[in-house]
Amino acid sequence: MTRITKAKRDKILHSERRFLEGPRSRFRELKFLFKVMWEFIKGFQKLHFTGPCVTVFGSARFKEDHPYYQTTVKLSAAISKLGFTIITGGGPGIMEAANRGAFEAGGQSIGCNIVLPHEQKENPYVHTSVEFKYFFVRKTLLVKYSYAFVIMPGGWGTMDEMFEALTLIQTGKIQEFPVVLFGKDYWKNLIELTEDMIRNKTVSEAEIKEYLLITDSIDEAVAHLKKHAIGKFGLKKTRILKPKKWLGEWFNKTS
Repeated sequence: MTRITKAKRDKILHSERRFLEGPRSRFRELKFLFKVMWEFIKGFQKLHFTGPCVTVFGSARFKEDHPYYQTTVKLSAAISKLGFTIITGGGPGIMEAANRGAFEAGGQSIGCNIVLPHEQKENPYVHTSVEFKYFFVRKTLLVKYSYAFVIMPGGWGTMDEMFEALTLIQTGKIQEFPVVLFGKDYWKNLIELTEDMIRNKTVSEAEIKEYLLITDSIDEAVAHLKKHAIGKFGLKKTRILKPKKWLGEWFNKTS
């Protein structure tokens, strides 16, 4: 991944912040649109060749010696052995652990990094990396190529990604892909809130009971993915598509 200078990083951050502040000139809006379009094209060119993915979300703040990090490595390795590519936000913490599990198990590992005010360093356990300037582009592509979502302990960003996936499933924008919420004790307050939502009928139990699993068990999580991703969608190991140079896809393995 090419290192971005501080000046360029500040310019990127200002671009998205300014866009979200309200109306601008038509020319500036059009210019921003082309920047976003290029980000999508860049992501399509790289992620088109990944095969079925499982996206793992979680905090960037857990260190290598933390139990959640170590559990994520084991879980990711087990999922990778099912034939899935593991895709994450490409940074440290849980993201690194998930990429590491796949990487060390001999599976495919992908990182979708993001430009932030304080540089998020790409972890060393990715085969393919793509760097994004805009959160909404990155989040879209983390969903687009996945047949399942694993939510490990995390903070605001993790919950944002989790609720977006659940909302897309609930509203039928994507299919009922399995979602694993891992860590019963960590997520206990969220589980209680969800139960309150069901009692108040703001969420339907029928909408989530089939595809949402809350667990502390790696074996149970793997079985859930086997049934609701591999079994439900008839996934099989097949030949991965190759890049085509005439489409500008020869740089698939670089940022």
